[in-house]
Amino acid sequence: MRVGCPKEIKNHEYRVGLTPGAVREYVAHGHTVIVQSGAGEGIGADDGVYKAAGAQIVASAEDVFTRSDMIVKVKEPQASEWAQLREGQILYTYLHLAPDPAQTKGLIESGVTAVAYETVTDSRGGLPLLAPMSEVAGRLAIQAGATALQKANGGRGVLLGGVPGVLPGKVAIIGGGVVGLNAAKMAVGLGADVTILDRSIPRLRELDDIFNGRIHTRYSTVEAIEEECFSADVVVGAVLIPGAAAPKLVSREMLSGMKKGSVLVDVAIDQGGCFETSHATTHSEPTYVIDGVIHYCVANMPGAVPVTSANALNNATLHYGLLLADRGLQALTDDPHLRNGLNVHRGRVTNRAVSEALGYELADPQSAIKAA
Repeated sequence: MRVGCPKEIKNHEYRVGLTPGAVREYVAHGHTVIVQSGAGEGIGADDGVYKAAGAQIVASAEDVFTRSDMIVKVKEPQASEWAQLREGQILYTYLHLAPDPAQTKGLIESGVTAVAYETVTDSRGGLPLLAPMSEVAGRLAIQAGATALQKANGGRGVLLGGVPGVLPGKVAIIGGGVVGLNAAKMAVGLGADVTILDRSIPRLRELDDIFNGRIHTRYSTVEAIEEECFSADVVVGAVLIPGAAAPKLVSREMLSGMKKGSVLVDVAIDQGGCFETSHATTHSEPTYVIDGVIHYCVANMPGAVPVTSANALNNATLHYGLLLADRGLQALTDDPHLRNGLNVHRGRVTNRAVSEALGYELADPQSAIKAA
């Protein structure tokens, strides 16, 4: 198969869909890998490194899309990219379609087979291709919140760890999954006073054991969220419903009770955000202020640390990418966990959460593949 990797064009996105090491693996499996010139610049890998790994270097994204049977990316295709996709081609990347009707429509009209990293599952019910970026984003959320909290950046002027004789800052984390766990690790490491809210009692027990009493846990209710937001210096939104739009857990009304200069970090912004006042921002303009509360809602947080995140992402995506390249659509038929990643196939929506969020008729993935 001809596997293509274009350069990412989303604002301040420095990751790359295929690292040179991943290219070597595809080539070793007998595939032709086509990489756009400069695609690896963000991770310090120039065209020469890709050539040495066995890739063919082409000048433009158009060359990649035209010549490739499968496109491997990091972020969802932008309008200029989905216009170049075609029927019979496989797209393998993050999609986050539920809050993005324009992209969904573009993928449907293209006829492409679109496999989303974020809905591929594993035997334990996890999301193995989303997990590494959730780890990165969770850890970055505390860095971002701590930076925004500085007075020169518009924040309250609180040091999260405090100092002897001065209380530490308070961090509330809504959601105890991978993002929440990693955000808590960073916040605890800085010495902050940390509370995690979640609706799973078993998960709260796990978190309590993991941190051995160094954090507080609360069952997530409207009242609990309100109380924690009112007392927090940094609130991290870390809620995920796989494939679906994130629930709005912090209302506009709640902002009036929060401390002026406190910070909301919405890690769920890729799925529409879990704060009512959230809208996607970029690394060039990461924050905005509503009712005196700073909002950090960067939609590609791991793009800020591309060397770490691109390698972590490729470690996770390589296995399934090779299955798709080796077997084509048969890989989706053979592997139910990979098939869960199929969101759009030849003009039909095949993911339930996406169909419900955007009002499309749901096509059974297995039936849709067989029909094609």
